[in-house]
Amino acid sequence: MYKYDTYDQALVDARVADFRDQVARRIAGDITEDQFKPLRLMNGLYLQLHAYMLRVAVPYGTLDGRQMRMLGHIARKYDRGYGHFTTRQNIQYNWIKLDETPDILADLATVEMHAIQTSGNCIRNISSDQYAGAAADEVTDPRVWAEVLRQWSSFHPEFSYLPRKFKIAVVASSEDRAAMRLHDIGIELTTRDGVLGGRVFVGGGMGRTPMIAPEICDFVVADDLLSYVEACLRVYNRHGRRDNIYKARIKILIHEIGADEYRRQVDVEFAHVKTLGLDPPKAEFDRVAAFFAPPAFEVGLPDDIEQADPGFRVWVSQNVAKHKQPGYAIANISLKPIGGIPGDASADQIDAMAAIAEQYGFDELRVTHAQNIVLPHVAKRDLYAVWQALVAADLATANLDLVSDIIACPGLDYCSLANARSIPVAQKIQTRFANMERQRDLGELKLKISGCINACGHHHAGHIGILGVDRKGVENYQLSLGGSGAEDVSIGKITGPGFSEDGIVDAVERVTDKYVAVRTDGERFIDTYRRVGMEPFKEAIYG
Repeated sequence: MYKYDTYDQALVDARVADFRDQVARRIAGDITEDQFKPLRLMNGLYLQLHAYMLRVAVPYGTLDGRQMRMLGHIARKYDRGYGHFTTRQNIQYNWIKLDETPDILADLATVEMHAIQTSGNCIRNISSDQYAGAAADEVTDPRVWAEVLRQWSSFHPEFSYLPRKFKIAVVASSEDRAAMRLHDIGIELTTRDGVLGGRVFVGGGMGRTPMIAPEICDFVVADDLLSYVEACLRVYNRHGRRDNIYKARIKILIHEIGADEYRRQVDVEFAHVKTLGLDPPKAEFDRVAAFFAPPAFEVGLPDDIEQADPGFRVWVSQNVAKHKQPGYAIANISLKPIGGIPGDASADQIDAMAAIAEQYGFDELRVTHAQNIVLPHVAKRDLYAVWQALVAADLATANLDLVSDIIACPGLDYCSLANARSIPVAQKIQTRFANMERQRDLGELKLKISGCINACGHHHAGHIGILGVDRKGVENYQLSLGGSGAEDVSIGKITGPGFSEDGIVDAVERVTDKYVAVRTDGERFIDTYRRVGMEPFKEAIYG
């Protein structure tokens, strides 16, 4: 993983000092909340319903044990003993005191972490495939390009005040594990005639107006990718709406002028940008790439996994993925225990994951956009010991990609923008489907819940999606079917009238019962839905 140089560290330390002064002036009353708001947002600090919330950046989801331990330390010292991992591969703390925020940022800076650009109308945390560097199907490690983009976008003078927030994802596999086409810019690294480059998709996003990003360029050579992304941002910054927050995202611009016209303008801008020398020289690119060299894998390790323990056998079959290195595997840690809060981990659990990574995983962890944690490099011989350590930490739930592996935003329990609660709905659905045999029989079924139209819970991309809305002061839950954030990307469709909190749980069960009744052998829920359409499910839901 990338390590700070003296310039990186000085930049982060200077930001901490600046913010310490800004907080002192706010507490002293020298500046108003309206004056302070843009300053705190630049440092990832939100004012929620009950307290301040701090969002900490985890670039492309990668961190090491000491950084993970720092996250546990912050949860224990400054919050209420837990943190919430998010769909942008970050972590949030929901009970922060304003006067302690500079100390938190100073602590983060000691382990090369920060909260810069986790808020505001700027380029947010660059996200990527949580299996990067380990995936058997990748053409290159996409984190190298994510890091180049991170360095380019940090404090970018032109793109720090965009019309609206901007999100970029980079993948390098045909299997999309990062919801790449639901980002403002999605890049799929690929090869053509032996040359590395990328397909570029622009104008995706969820929220009030969900859209799938169209392909703007079918192949940009890797040496030109940074210039091409710069051109994409310049066209957006020039023409994006600043008079209407609901029409400010790049997806609206492309919808209004059309993908062809946007592509034409980007091509013109790209020809100019290429004369500016923005792409990193080979020596600099190689310097960054060296940080992402594969770990020192052992050769000749056994490729079999002894699975006499039935609990371990279930966990392996559900939570362990194929690694490109013989003798190794990718281990997924679910943060979705039955009845738990999706994405939450206690300080002790955070410490436990750090210790497991240090002992068995080359000191590396990943945060996933599905609010789970990954150990990307685990020797198969060590998987049983890893599982036992996870059991001891209450982190061994074997439900990856099953109906209880729910993505959910904090909702009205915390968020000042929310219209309805997400957490209780997730907990009730998990409890309803608690039986593991039943979950495994249903198979891959991605359920996602948002507490408002901003879609932080990615409900548009759920095989089953739930959106909480306000109906005359009463929480009401809309149900949608058929969404996907994967390579078969699609936007879910609303089934019809909404439901109460208990009613939505019943509706989800009726949907799954209908799926079981009409599926063919081995057919996933999303494939069954696409084959039979909405009507059989609507009939089952509403009668």
